[in-house]
Amino acid sequence: MIPSPAKLSRLVSTCRPFRNASMLVLSLALAVVAARPAQAQTFTVLHTFTGGQDGASPDSGLTLDRAGHLYGTTTLGANGHCLGGCGTVFRISSAGVLTTLYRFNGNDGDFPQANVTVASDGVLYGTTEFGGVYGAGNIYMLQPPAHAVDNATETWNETVLYTFGPIDNGLGVEPWFGSLIFDHAGNIYGTASAGGTGHCGTGGCGAVYKLTPSNGAWTYSVLYRFTCGTDGATPFSGVILDPAGRLYGTTDGNLGCDYGTIYQLVPAGLTWTEITLHQFQSQNDGSEPVGGLVMDAEGNLYGITGNGGSSGCGGVVYELIPQGNGWTFTPIYCPAGSPVGGSESAMTIDAAGNLYGTTVYGGAHRDGSVFKLTRNNGSWSYTDLYDFTGGADGGNPIGAVAVDANGNVYGTASDGGTSGKGVAWKITP
Repeated sequence: MIPSPAKLSRLVSTCRPFRNASMLVLSLALAVVAARPAQAQTFTVLHTFTGGQDGASPDSGLTLDRAGHLYGTTTLGANGHCLGGCGTVFRISSAGVLTTLYRFNGNDGDFPQANVTVASDGVLYGTTEFGGVYGAGNIYMLQPPAHAVDNATETWNETVLYTFGPIDNGLGVEPWFGSLIFDHAGNIYGTASAGGTGHCGTGGCGAVYKLTPSNGAWTYSVLYRFTCGTDGATPFSGVILDPAGRLYGTTDGNLGCDYGTIYQLVPAGLTWTEITLHQFQSQNDGSEPVGGLVMDAEGNLYGITGNGGSSGCGGVVYELIPQGNGWTFTPIYCPAGSPVGGSESAMTIDAAGNLYGTTVYGGAHRDGSVFKLTRNNGSWSYTDLYDFTGGADGGNPIGAVAVDANGNVYGTASDGGTSGKGVAWKITP
């Protein structure tokens, strides 16, 4: 299977025809104070990708481990028999020293658009959207070599935990943006954007899956298959887990189906029950919540949509609060963007409950931006942290940001840089 270029895939997914459906007009106002100009931030390019052995198009953003190391993936570049290269996994220090940990070759995976998850023992887990035996993606594990050397030639050892496909097997295919998560028992949870069942073309509407470890092997099982009904379709992002073992996520929507949903999966013995918490209407609630969710200490959910909102919006930042037997949905901010998409990443929350996010095509130059929302007595204040120019500083940040204990913000821009292949960056307050 030969993947379409990343930009084409994103553009096709956002160019949806107008649907003459009955709309629910939300009466909730955006609970945010007037936007403030950018504060005195310092923006630094940590690494400029060349498209060679260091990879190209770092779409996934960055993951921060407890030791302060940053990890990410490039969807293209390096070696392999893939269109544009098969992509890489890398580590980068806060000072900007990049080490390529693994280069995919196609058989072991291709197009790793999701970021990696760092386990407590330092082993990395992730997915590739394509590649593998059937070209429908892999779930992989990367282990450090016995004698690691911190230089650009360090190579980690890959193990394929599961291969997706063929597309008609009902088990899901093509994991997209979503990172993997672990529960306390060591089980892995994730999503497949297509396959499964449902009337979403020939590929199905996507699925949520679980990998269970047993005697050194992993058993794959499907927890839920989306149907393109009130439950939605195409879960591009991954899931998050609450203390009670319930899963939460978003579906992006599908032509002829809907504008996206927020869902909850509740375990009951060996089965899982799907509950739709919100159906997007493409009004002030936005549409296409491709990036997924984040949860605060009180169990409130936050996310951002890729499109929609009131005039001039490039998506909507929203809050979902559990109340009684239901949930209350509130739009809390509308970042300026463009008609072809606002944000494609999950929000990031720090220890104080502040939210951080990116827009892909927003900002002063329409090449993307990084922003912060600070909660204050029930309202939110907005700070523009940085506007990309599309030049040497990069452009079009797709992945989620990482925030350390000192308030430094780290991320990637999928395009721009001196080579036009993207950059990794740091914002210091």
